[in-house]
Amino acid sequence: MVTLETSREPVPLTALSRWYLYAIHGYFCEVMFTAAWEFVVNCNWKFPGVTSVWALFIYGTCILIVERMYLKLRGRCPVLLRCFIYTLWTYLWEFGTGLLLQQFNACPWDYTEFRYNFMGLITAEYAVPWFCASFIVERFVIRKTLRLRFHDGPEDGWSNHRHEAGDGGGAGETLEGNRQREQRRGSGFNSNGYLKVE
Repeated sequence: MVTLETSREPVPLTALSRWYLYAIHGYFCEVMFTAAWEFVVNCNWKFPGVTSVWALFIYGTCILIVERMYLKLRGRCPVLLRCFIYTLWTYLWEFGTGLLLQQFNACPWDYTEFRYNFMGLITAEYAVPWFCASFIVERFVIRKTLRLRFHDGPEDGWSNHRHEAGDGGGAGETLEGNRQREQRRGSGFNSNGYLKVE
C-alpha cells in the first residue's frame, strides 16, 4: 500500500524565491553574453565572460518588476508591445542603478566607447539585445517560474511513500518504481519533487 500525504495544496514560490531565480538567470545570461561579445569582437576563443555581484541584485529586482508588468499587461496588449515596454523599463533601471553605483565608484559597466551612449550608463546599441532578452524573460523565464509550486512535504518529495508488507510490491521495490507508479496514477509530481501546474 502506498500512502501519499496530500493534506495541503502545493504553494507558489514566494517573491524572494522568484527573485533568486531571476537573479541567477540574469547573472548567468550576462556572463554568457559578454563571453559571446568578446568572441565576436575580438575572436577570443577563451570566451571570458565577466559580470559583477551587483548584477544579482540588479537583474533580480528588475525581472521581478517585469513580472508584475507582465501580470498587469498580458491581457491588455500584444507581446511585442509588452517587450517594448520592458525594454524601456530596462533602460530606465540600468540608468538609475548605474547612476546610483557611480556615486560610490562602483558601477561595473561603462559604455563610453559606444557611439550612442548616454553618460556611459546606457547605450542605444543594446536596444535589440535588450528587446530580445525581454521576450525570452517573459516567455521562458517568468511564465515558467510562475507555474512552479512547492510541495509541502519531505525534502525530496517522495520520502513519505511507505510500503506495507503484502501490498504486492515487495519490500525491495525501488524509489524510482514508486515515482513512476505515482506519475501513472496522475499525482502530478515531477521527479524533482515539485508539482507542475498547467
